[in-house]
Amino acid sequence: MLRYCVRCVMPHTKPDLLIDNEGICSACRAYERRKEVDWEERKQQFVALLDRYRSKNGSSWDCIVPVSGGKDSTFQVLRVLQLGLYPLCVTATTCDLSALGRKNIENIKNLGVDYVEFSPNPLVRRKLNRLGLTQVGDISWPEHVGIFTIPVRASVQYGVPLIIWGENSQNEYGGPAAAAENSILNRRWLEEFGGLLGLRVSDLTGLDGIENRHLIPYTYPSDDELTRVGVTGLFLGYYLPWDGYSNALISQAHGFTTYHKTVEGSVVNYENLDNHQTGVHDYFKFLKFGFGRATDITCLHVRRGRITREDALAMVRTHDGNFPWNYLGKSLEEILEPLDLTVDEFVRICDRFTNKKLFLTDAKGSLVKDRKGNLTKVNYDNPS
Repeated sequence: MLRYCVRCVMPHTKPDLLIDNEGICSACRAYERRKEVDWEERKQQFVALLDRYRSKNGSSWDCIVPVSGGKDSTFQVLRVLQLGLYPLCVTATTCDLSALGRKNIENIKNLGVDYVEFSPNPLVRRKLNRLGLTQVGDISWPEHVGIFTIPVRASVQYGVPLIIWGENSQNEYGGPAAAAENSILNRRWLEEFGGLLGLRVSDLTGLDGIENRHLIPYTYPSDDELTRVGVTGLFLGYYLPWDGYSNALISQAHGFTTYHKTVEGSVVNYENLDNHQTGVHDYFKFLKFGFGRATDITCLHVRRGRITREDALAMVRTHDGNFPWNYLGKSLEEILEPLDLTVDEFVRICDRFTNKKLFLTDAKGSLVKDRKGNLTKVNYDNPS
């Protein structure tokens, strides 16, 4: 039986989420605390920090901004430019880049920034996609590691100590209080919340012909290197008000392009537009924990008063956890082909990672699926 936050619709199964004695989750509590923040004071703190890192003579960049091309990273770049910084934007090219993702990356370049795009070896990355999917149930494992390691490696390589990240996901989506209130992203944050899922980079050497040198992009720099450069990672969302929907509106006004319809598995058309594998990633979250992207998004809107909890329940019931036959116009068969997997093999992997306590099963203990392959949760809200 799933227990849900009485204020939003997030279930207790979300990793690192806490639901208190009043039935309210830690993400909703974190949002309450944000209402009490003096954002002007926070901004002044941020400006003072930035002044310490600005290039004194224009001989280097003021900071590194990790970007994917999405609405949040577009917003990050806009705010950094408005603060008078000259950033070096760094992209870790995503695993299965969509045409829309490429268009939005090019849009960020045209905002007026220097830009480095790092593309890891695609042959190795496909092996990592497959290993991530089969070993920890996350096709996006190499992407979720690389988006944190590659910008830090760039910081060390180019000697630019300040990295300005976007949101602290532990604050926005719910996590331990100390992590949620943290303004800094460092090695400890990466190891705890950066998507490793217990699969360490060092574990991969020797698997499927993978060598140490193949894993350079996914390896964090040494402590000596970080200290030499003085690498410091700050969350922009700690210092400036952060809201995905507002970020999308502001980014659209500066050339960001949304999808032509609601994204599969979501309830909006303005996020997760760059990687065709994202639908698979989100589906496995649903199988493991009983919630997916639609739950994440509706909870954000409930907390901000844009929709009611009842609205969110109905939207989640319709959009969350549908079998990912297509994503951003690409079929599941096409998405799996580079990984040398068939749809039947994929279904067997899905069943292996499904938490059967969360879904209806028949008398033999087999998962009950409709004709489209969709599961039914044991409950979609708290008992009345």
